[in-house]
Amino acid sequence: MSAWTLQTNMAAPGGTLNCEDFSMFQEVLKAMRTQDDRIVHTLNTTVPTASFSGKVDAAQTCKDLYESLIEAHTSRGKAIKGCIAETSAVVGRLREERVKDSDNLSLIKQLRKEQTKLKLMQSELNVEEVVNDRSMKVFNERCRIHYTPPKIQ
Repeated sequence: MSAWTLQTNMAAPGGTLNCEDFSMFQEVLKAMRTQDDRIVHTLNTTVPTASFSGKVDAAQTCKDLYESLIEAHTSRGKAIKGCIAETSAVVGRLREERVKDSDNLSLIKQLRKEQTKLKLMQSELNVEEVVNDRSMKVFNERCRIHYTPPKIQ
């Protein structure tokens, strides 16, 4: 199986998310979440307070930040779901092999390992939802007077 490829400037070195090694998968996601982790700092340094609003185009700054956040959220979601699909396929294949060879301890051990990895990856979807919600809440609190994002259908 190949690694899930990302087209984003927040990707891992080399632009791929490794689905086979969960610890690397988490490290890459951590790096990809940097923008979300630093959202408060970004907003404080780029979106002016009312007294400095004449020096910076707050509407454009907020619009650019919003588009960047949405792109990051979308690419991370696709990458996580891609790894879940890839790992699910491995689990399915191992289950089929176990049916044919139910006494193979090495196969059973590998299946359990892949099932655990799959559950951990699925839990990353919940983490992703929390990270995204937090970022959008902070964004909306600071940018709502400058920029109204388009309605998502």
